[in-house]
Amino acid sequence: MRVESITLRKLRMRLKAPFETSFGITHDRPVLLVELQADGSTGWSEVTATEGPFYNSESIDIAWLVIRNFLAPRILGKSLSAASEARSHFAGVRGHEMSRAGIENALWDIESQQRGIPLSQLLGGTLKEISCGVSLSLQDSPERLLEKVSTEVAAGYQRIKIKIKPGRDLGYISAIRKPFPDIRLSVDANSAYTLDDLDLLRSFDDFKLLMIEQPLWWDDIYSHAKLQKHIKTPLCLDESIHHLRGAQAAIDLGACRIINIKLGRVGGYTSAREIQAYCLGRNIPAWCGGMLECGIGRAHNIAASTLPGYTLPGDVSASKRYWIEDVIEPEVTVTPQGTIRVPQTPGLGYHVRHELIERWTVEKEIFRA
Repeated sequence: MRVESITLRKLRMRLKAPFETSFGITHDRPVLLVELQADGSTGWSEVTATEGPFYNSESIDIAWLVIRNFLAPRILGKSLSAASEARSHFAGVRGHEMSRAGIENALWDIESQQRGIPLSQLLGGTLKEISCGVSLSLQDSPERLLEKVSTEVAAGYQRIKIKIKPGRDLGYISAIRKPFPDIRLSVDANSAYTLDDLDLLRSFDDFKLLMIEQPLWWDDIYSHAKLQKHIKTPLCLDESIHHLRGAQAAIDLGACRIINIKLGRVGGYTSAREIQAYCLGRNIPAWCGGMLECGIGRAHNIAASTLPGYTLPGDVSASKRYWIEDVIEPEVTVTPQGTIRVPQTPGLGYHVRHELIERWTVEKEIFRA
């Protein structure tokens, strides 16, 4: 594959409903798409950074600058025998995993097309259908949250994750557990707590949660290891894990018993597969996290979720949960059993709606070899 051009597009997409976490409330989701041309083929991916550096140190505008000034010059005009080689070209750039993933994942799309096999198969995936979970934002009241949970349980989702933060935790968890004592229920704190909240976090053990996701600092492993020793509920690390070394350290230190693998956060498929393989070898359950992606990012998540070791339902849900219209067709749908059927055609397996992308684009830049 000789990389001929990279096109960046910033889209402004309106969520069907506001999504609130401990970071803040999102109404409009800016989406950064990568369209990459190589040997006459086109690959698509999504840079999953958010509008500001709140989830991690990246943002859409920062990613744009990093791709323009540092990543694109390292890959344009280069010939690669496999998409996984992209990582070596970016080795001199520290961090900025979401920016690097945006380019690498588009190359995997192209390699899949050129080889004539589904992207999931190229990655080494074994599943033809993946289990789905759903992530629910912070709600104004336990009653309102319970309404949302009831809807998603009825829709068949196999795991329910709720966002929490101090003041919106125990009462909300309890409100769900009373009518739904047996569902797979997890909570995601997005770093809203500290070790001073140990007694509160220990009380979560009473609710038989699947996991507590990233309760402490976004870049921490050590303190999570201290916390895990004092609570029964498994901790899951998200923001703290950027590469295989981080996953190895977290597992060896006992900082978590589950790992959330997000393609953008770890730098793309090559890194994600390394973490997945290591977790599988250590019997650590993994799952695919989400970043409110549009259909293009969601298609990549579906492919990743087919890999061995992704043993828990991920945050890969139907397009209609977030968007009135999505940028792919058919849109991602979930069966009544809470699963998504994995596309069996080369590439992403979905048709990219170019006319819709152009209509929603608010900024565009093309880099050529």
